[in-house]
Amino acid sequence: MDPNDISRVQQPGIIPGPTARPVGQPVEIPPTSSPSFRAVLDNVAAQQQQKSSAATSSEPLKFSAHAMQRLQSRNISLTSDDVTKMNAMADKAAAKGAKNSLFLVRDTAFVVSIKNRTVITAVDADSMKDNVFTNIDSAAII
Repeated sequence: MDPNDISRVQQPGIIPGPTARPVGQPVEIPPTSSPSFRAVLDNVAAQQQQKSSAATSSEPLKFSAHAMQRLQSRNISLTSDDVTKMNAMADKAAAKGAKNSLFLVRDTAFVVSIKNRTVITAVDADSMKDNVFTNIDSAAII
């Protein structure tokens, strides 16, 4: 088509766009100096994997001041075997993506922050009755 024909057909003020790309021909994107989307995505995935590995590195559980106070006030005692089992269960919970878990050890319940590897509170059998545990996403019976 002759350019003069286009100017006669089109309305004033409308500029013709680029020619259509043939079907099946990929779009060419000019190269940039920044990393590709795939490289950025792979980098973020690798960082998350490292964080996940660090969380499941069998770092020992810590007990918050509140949890220590509850253990003392409620006369709750833990054996070294109990703590070892709780650490192993925290590793399993982290591997499954848990954030806050309820651990039942014999007749005691513990709310554990898996992400922070911290026991938040401890509840004995008498205090558990008619009690509701909130803000947990998993439970483990040890």
